[in-house]
This record gives sequence, structure tokens and C-alpha cells, in this order.
Amino acid sequence: MSARTKARKRALNVLFSADVRGDELAVALQAEAGRAASEPERQASWLYARDIVDGVIDHADEIDEQIESHSRDWRLERMPAVDRALLRMATWELLFNEEVPAAVAIDEAVELAKELSTEESGSFVHGVLARIARSS
Repeated sequence: MSARTKARKRALNVLFSADVRGDELAVALQAEAGRAASEPERQASWLYARDIVDGVIDHADEIDEQIESHSRDWRLERMPAVDRALLRMATWELLFNEEVPAAVAIDEAVELAKELSTEESGSFVHGVLARIARSS
């Protein structure tokens, strides 16, 4: 598993846990930074995970607007929390990280959705992200 794939999983954990617990994302990120400091062997994955979460924090309104406008009548509150977190993470990569090809951001999110969410989540996440990628 690549360092970026590990980083995406780490970022997903932060985004998901903050959402489910109702915590501020910045607070959840700070707590994860404390854990990361005690795990130097995972430093490579932490750096990109932090970039993702910081990016989602910095562009939260625009990211959520893109997701809602491309999700075909699905409001964010109705989506499973895992899907919401995956969509936020991948939308940041699509719109704000020029280093990641759109196909990679979409594929990674779809694979995580298939692994961690509902049976329909993979195709749902793929559809929303593909529409966002086409519109940007």
C-alpha cells in the first residue's frame, strides 16, 4: 500500500470521527497530530493526511457545495458519514490538489467506499466525483 493510500485512510479517519462525534475538524486534526508525533514510523502518511484535512477545513463550504450540487438531490445530512468524509476528501483532491490525477482521486475514494461503507456507496461516490471532475 502506497504512502498516499495510507494517508487517505488516515485523513478519512479524522474526517469521519470528527463528523460522527460532532467535533470541530481542527480539534480532531490537532488530536491526530499528537498521536502522529508519537509514531515516527508513520510520518510519511501523516504529512499528506494533514494536507488533506487542512484542505477540507480551508475549503469546506465550496467542497460541500460541490458535493451537494453534483449528488443528484442527496443532501449531505442524508449520506452515510463514511461517504460524506470520502466525498470531502476526494473533492479536495480533485479541486485543490493538482498533483493528484482525477482518476486516482476517484479510484481511491471508490475503493475505500466499497471497503468501508454500504453496498451502493462505491457507485454513488464514483458518480458524484465523476460529475465534479467533469465540471471543474
